[in-house]
Amino acid sequence: MARKKISSTVYITPEQNERLKLLHERTKVPIAVFIREGIDLVLKQYENLLPGQVALIPEASSPSPPPPGVAVPGSKKEP
Repeated sequence: MARKKISSTVYITPEQNERLKLLHERTKVPIAVFIREGIDLVLKQYENLLPGQVALIPEASSPSPPPPGVAVPGSKKEP
């Protein structure tokens, strides 16, 4: 069963738009799916800044986020 989604407005650059369209054409994956996956990657990257339970065993510090446009290894949709 799919989770309920809420609507949100996101402003992207024309270049991002074109690249997302091309990715969609080649993969047939909806652009919204890529945007949600990108949000999940950012939330995972910065999870140490979000409220939650404190780990009993401290994990290694999170690495710095990659520069814009750099592919992230291990993402769900790699070419």
